This record gives sequence, structure tokens and C-alpha cells, in this order.
Amino acid sequence: MTVSKNINNPVGQGGGQRKKQSRAERQNNGPHRNLDRQSAADQKAELVRKMREKAAKGAGQTADNTTQS
Repeated sequence: MTVSKNINNPVGQGGGQRKKQSRAERQNNGPHRNLDRQSAADQKAELVRKMREKAAKGAGQTADNTTQS
């Protein structure tokens, strides 16, 4: 068997060919990241909706309070 010059990389053991990665995957923007970004966008939309509802309720209550006084 051929001996490697690097003791940490003996020839003929382990390894194999690496998967060809797209440019986006090399930059850690693979398909898993798209799912993460989508779920984050969904959470943000839900939070904004709740905040708007709360603000609308608050505005409605203050208007009611001013008419009663």
C-alpha cells in the first residue's frame, strides 16, 4: 500500500468524493435555511397581526371612554 506523506491522511482509508455543492449551499443558504426563513416570516406576521388587534382594541376603548365622560 502507498504511504501518504501526511500522517493524518493515510491513502486508501476512509473518505470518498465530496458532494458538489451549489454556491448557495457553500454560503450556508441551502434549502433548510429557506424553511427557517419562511417560519420566521410566519411568526413575524402573526406577531404583527396580534399587535394590530391589540392596538385597535386600545384605540376603541379610549374612544369609548371619551364619549362616556
